[in-house]
Amino acid sequence: MLIKYVGSDLVDQEVAIQWWVAHTRSSGKVVFINLRDGSGFMQCVGEAQFLGDEKFEELKSLNIESSVELQGVVSKHPKKDEYELQIRSFIVYQASSDYPLGQKEHNPDFLFDNRHLYLRSKSQWAIQRVRDTIIHATYDWMRDHDFVKIDAPIFTPNACEGTTELYEVEHVNGEKMYLSQSGQLYLEPAIAAHGRVYDFGPTFRAEKSKTRRHLNEFWMMDAEVAFIQQEENMHLQEQLMFYIIQEVLHKNRKELEILERPIEKLEAIQLPFKRVMYKDRVDELISMGFDVKQGEDIGSDVEMQYMEKVEQPIFVTNFPKSFKAFYFKEDLQNPGTVLGADLLAPEGCGEIIGGGTREDNYDKLLAAIKEHNLDPEVFNWYLDTRKYGSVPHAGFGYGLERIVRWMCGVHHIRETIPFPRYANRIRP
Repeated sequence: MLIKYVGSDLVDQEVAIQWWVAHTRSSGKVVFINLRDGSGFMQCVGEAQFLGDEKFEELKSLNIESSVELQGVVSKHPKKDEYELQIRSFIVYQASSDYPLGQKEHNPDFLFDNRHLYLRSKSQWAIQRVRDTIIHATYDWMRDHDFVKIDAPIFTPNACEGTTELYEVEHVNGEKMYLSQSGQLYLEPAIAAHGRVYDFGPTFRAEKSKTRRHLNEFWMMDAEVAFIQQEENMHLQEQLMFYIIQEVLHKNRKELEILERPIEKLEAIQLPFKRVMYKDRVDELISMGFDVKQGEDIGSDVEMQYMEKVEQPIFVTNFPKSFKAFYFKEDLQNPGTVLGADLLAPEGCGEIIGGGTREDNYDKLLAAIKEHNLDPEVFNWYLDTRKYGSVPHAGFGYGLERIVRWMCGVHHIRETIPFPRYANRIRP
């Protein structure tokens, strides 16, 4: 039986559960053991009068991370709205000793060196469960909105946006290929078969950045939709994001409480999200004293500093073509800009989703590939999708760890993935 299922219906009943010791304290002939089983935490009470002195001393001597099976009677906690286990007997699977992650504070490097153990901590337990909710919420929303999951390859012969930040590997036949930075290019052909498609998997970028929002290995969800353009694309993004927020608020109250995450900030998120054009945003940033210029990309540091001052997500639209990828469609109502948008999250989180309308004209797409100094031969298969039944279409991709960071209110993105990989870490 899992802790999460222990409720009022089991009061005064005997149960047996296998758990790990998270914390212990004793007073006289009573020992209090806080246990966890993956689904939650529960206080268990052992008394010498029921166990006998020898078994009581054995129970009392258990260290944190010992694995046990406890048998006992469920009771209501005398002060809290939760339940306890009154221990009557127990089995010790392993009596742990010298656990390296004790109750004291440890520096970040030590915790990352022992990540395989630190995952057992309450904070990591909470973060990873919020992550799980976000993943399942995404799958549920996609299925309910007629999306079909298409698995894009991780090994790719070409990149979405150039190869300067990609991991280069050698195929068994000697050819050069790369670890994928996005599944987008492989999803676009699938819309001709299914209309609405998405993928969800690991992606890689060989950046040497050590900022609090960058990883070398991270998870992305990419989606592509036929017969929609910019406004409909943003509408889908905000609907998905709002659904994820509601699911986290509904299913992860306990976890957010452990993380001391103020839930009222998530509860205050409202639809629709604000839309701001790039040029207007740059003007605003300049007026606020930020070191930015029209026509240049807005750095992530500036982005995060600005988003600390706002309470709602914001779409930034119509970026200049000069620093956007080749596949973006130009906005003919605003020449020189693309039909694309970044969704920025508040509380200093910055970009969590990037998306836009794709160029569906063969000749224009070919010209854009050449303008970006990319080899058209490598993209022949991608260009084929514009030769046979091309349609207006758009898509977007979100960074899972960035959304987890926002939902959990944690400072560094390295906390949001079980085993982070970044510039100077590949272990454990």
